[in-house]
Amino acid sequence: MFYRPEDGHGLPRNPFTAIVAPRPIGWISTKGADGAENLAPYSFFNAVAYTPPQVMFASTGEKPDRDGTKDTMGNIRDTGVFCVNLVSEPLVDAMNASSGPWGRETDEFSHAGLARAACDTIDCSRVAEAAAALECKLLSVVKLEGAANYVAFGQVTGVHIRDDCLTEGLFDLTKVRPVARCGYLDYATVTELFSLERPKG
Repeated sequence: MFYRPEDGHGLPRNPFTAIVAPRPIGWISTKGADGAENLAPYSFFNAVAYTPPQVMFASTGEKPDRDGTKDTMGNIRDTGVFCVNLVSEPLVDAMNASSGPWGRETDEFSHAGLARAACDTIDCSRVAEAAAALECKLLSVVKLEGAANYVAFGQVTGVHIRDDCLTEGLFDLTKVRPVARCGYLDYATVTELFSLERPKG
């Protein structure tokens, strides 16, 4: 089949996010200018550069009290910092609990039963149980096509790794079992790896 997005796909569910999958989940923690904390998952997320290390995530919805965006992006605009927490299999239910359309007054850390830990380089909490967390300072926010589509780019200023997630000095994804977002209501977990040597030119 072929379809143009503006014409519709005619399928029971939109296949777009199932095609672009699996996607890592950026579980973003922020603090507002008023000191209120927020935690929410974003599956339009990825690393985009090595030196300096940089990440991005996109927010595609809005709340009436956030000037055309969501709490996460609103907080980042106010404070210029955010933390990306890794979602592993043991935390998938807590991640899902934090994804609801809660009011600005809701503390998702408490709602999801998560412990928080202070970041070292930014004024923001991180998920204490996370296998890894990336502290980030905002570089830019770019407005995308669409009413409430924004992408934030951040530079990683601090990296937390749980010691039990290292094997012979390597971050062991088979121990961590990170969760990825697929299409529809589906997720995937990394349970096995294979390696490839790049061709030598």
